[in-house]
Amino acid sequence: MITTGNYHPRRAGREAVLQALYAYEITGEDRSKILQDALDRRPYDEKTQKFISSLFDSAMDHKDWCEEKIKKRLNNWEFDRVALLDRLLLVTAISEIYFIDDVPPKVSISEAIEIAKQYSTEDSSSFVNGVLDNVYKSMEKEVQENN
Repeated sequence: MITTGNYHPRRAGREAVLQALYAYEITGEDRSKILQDALDRRPYDEKTQKFISSLFDSAMDHKDWCEEKIKKRLNNWEFDRVALLDRLLLVTAISEIYFIDDVPPKVSISEAIEIAKQYSTEDSSSFVNGVLDNVYKSMEKEVQENN
């Protein structure tokens, strides 16, 4: 796969995971079929395929936990009113921050913001930034308290 400009293979991977999570939410199809469809949609190198599989599995396995992290950060806002795409993007990013060890959290946050700008509403990128920044600061605090 050839990358042009700032388009990294992992960005394509994150987008594939977001699409897969969305497909799962909408169709309720078998999780392994959804993942396979995402991997078959375009040619990914082996590293990117592993990244997609790992991130998708993390997001699916920890979805409820990630959603609780989101709910704790919604001030005067109902979780059900958060756009589905934004919720799934947040779940993906939080999963990446907590469960994908080879990606710095700030990269995960930056990528989520850029994907929100591209695929969601005008206000989504600042919303995603605010939630993820808060999640990251809480995570740093937890790490400091445990050391």
